[in-house]
Amino acid sequence: MSDQSKKKYNIGAIISADITIPDAGALKDFYREVIGWQSEELRMGDNDYVDYVMKDSEGNWVGGICHAKGPNTGIPPQWIVYVNVANIKESVEKCKKLGGKVIKEAFDQNGNYIYAMLQDPAGAVLAATHEADE
Repeated sequence: MSDQSKKKYNIGAIISADITIPDAGALKDFYREVIGWQSEELRMGDNDYVDYVMKDSEGNWVGGICHAKGPNTGIPPQWIVYVNVANIKESVEKCKKLGGKVIKEAFDQNGNYIYAMLQDPAGAVLAATHEADE
């Protein structure tokens, strides 16, 4: 199994793809059958539910299927790619300046960005995040 947490990402690299829906449990089974992904439960902190890390046939992490609750409330039910950026705050400011919209911002307990879900002027959505170098 690969250890995704130690992987280094270049600026502009796609880190993950997640989908957020009301019933993540049912959808994980769909993707297991259609795509061949395997799932692993991911306990969501002290919450009373689990989301799912999806893995390829060799156990490599490829994305996530998440419940639309807690920190995932308000995320559109579509596949969202997460892209590594140098500075999330700067990306948010540039997005607004260039005619895009901020769909959702997520912060950690210290007020630091976890990600910002952005919509470009054409309507496409992605999430800007930052994975620190190890």
